[in-house]
Parts: sequence; structure tokens; C-alpha cells
Amino acid sequence: MRWPLAGASLASSVALIAALSACTTGLAGPYQYYNGTGLHDAKAAEAVGTWECVEGTRLTLRPDGTAAFRQLDGQDFDFDDAWRVTGTGTWELADHSGGQTISLTMTTRTAVGTRSATPAPTESPEVPSAYTWRFYVDRDAHNKLVLFFFYSDPDAGNTYAMQRAHG
Repeated sequence: MRWPLAGASLASSVALIAALSACTTGLAGPYQYYNGTGLHDAKAAEAVGTWECVEGTRLTLRPDGTAAFRQLDGQDFDFDDAWRVTGTGTWELADHSGGQTISLTMTTRTAVGTRSATPAPTESPEVPSAYTWRFYVDRDAHNKLVLFFFYSDPDAGNTYAMQRAHG
């Protein structure tokens, strides 16, 4: 009788298939292993100023650590709820082993809205009254700072990139 050996072989095969399929079913993706940009030389003074993104999004980082933002979307899966907030808050540049980030914490929400290019959610999303975004800090081809976060399913690697406002 060879059933015990055949059973062990079958169990090993099932375990191997399960492990391999975990890498392709969305359980492990680029964001899950994203440690940052590797940038460690940005100064807070470089981040100060006004930044822009799609559909009128604006973010102003002030030298005193306060911030104002208009029509800022949620990050990661919160983006899928299509809410946008306007308000004020505080910001801080931090250096981690994988690179630098800017944490923006909303302290006052002054307006809410939804993205115009997004189909309306089936339910009215609850717009947070407190929220913290984590922007990764990187440099573009001209050595200028770029701020970004991942939106929607973070494993898809979609980035919401803020560019320095002109004029």
C-alpha cells in the first residue's frame, strides 16, 4: 500500500500551488513590498509651497508646519469612495529607512465634494472629519521634488502625483 506516500505528495503539491497562487491573486503586490523612494536628502524648505494635481486639487505647505488643501482625494482604497476634502492641517517631513515621506494630517474640514469623473458610489460615502495622508517624496528628472501617494488598490501601483504649482 502506498497511500500514505501518495497523500503526502498530494498535500505537498497542494501547498505549493497555494503558495504560488497567493502571488498572483492580489494578496501580494508592488505596494505591499514598497519601502519608499530611497530619497534621504530632501529638506522641509524644499517642500514648502503650493502643489497641484488633477481636477483643481491644491496643497499648500507652509514653513511653520501648517497646511491648507483644496479638493484633496483619499489615498489607497479611500480613493474609490470618490470623496474630496478641503481644509487645513499640519504637515511633517520624516525620514525612514526606505526614504522620506510627508505626513499631512487634516485638523479642520471646511468643505466636501466628489470627483466629477468618477461614477457615483452606490452608497453615500462617509467623508472623514479627521484624516492623515502619507506622501512619498521623490525627485523628477530635473532634481525637483515630487510628492505622491498610491490610490485605489495600492497593489496596482497607481500614483497620485502632486506637481509644484506654477505662478
